[in-house]
Amino acid sequence: MTNQNKREAFADLAREHHRELLVYARSLTRETHQSRDIVQDSLVTAWENQDRFDVTRDFGSWLRGIIRNKWRETMRRNKKQVAIEDGVLESMEAEMLTWQELRQDGGPGVFVKLETCIKKLPTALLGAVESFYYEGCSTEEAAEKLEVGGATVRKRLERAREALRQCLEQN
Repeated sequence: MTNQNKREAFADLAREHHRELLVYARSLTRETHQSRDIVQDSLVTAWENQDRFDVTRDFGSWLRGIIRNKWRETMRRNKKQVAIEDGVLESMEAEMLTWQELRQDGGPGVFVKLETCIKKLPTALLGAVESFYYEGCSTEEAAEKLEVGGATVRKRLERAREALRQCLEQN
């Protein structure tokens, strides 16, 4: 395989897994910018070590392992962050594998379907989803931003999740 073909194959795999890697890193770091940095560093590490990749293993699992290691390095350097126990990490990995299977069964269109469903949400529910999930606001911050109570934001998020679940099941 030529270097150009290697680059293209790796780029295709990186694009295919990028979103789920960001979700995984975000769940570890709880911070958008740091999760993006870790994913980027992990992809560079994966590129540099691609000859070590065991093709009998799942590429997404391999990348998530690199992300976990990068996150642990970050944790050692930054003592302010709270560590996640190994059991929780294993549970997260199992959930990511389930998500990956769903994505493979539904194809890359599952994200497109989710985005379509999100756009169908009523304005009040959409505002709560955007504040909490996209902007990373706490419930209290989202409540302040939306000028409603914290309980209202939690209820809107609950209703939004249910509406999204129903929408995805219908599509």
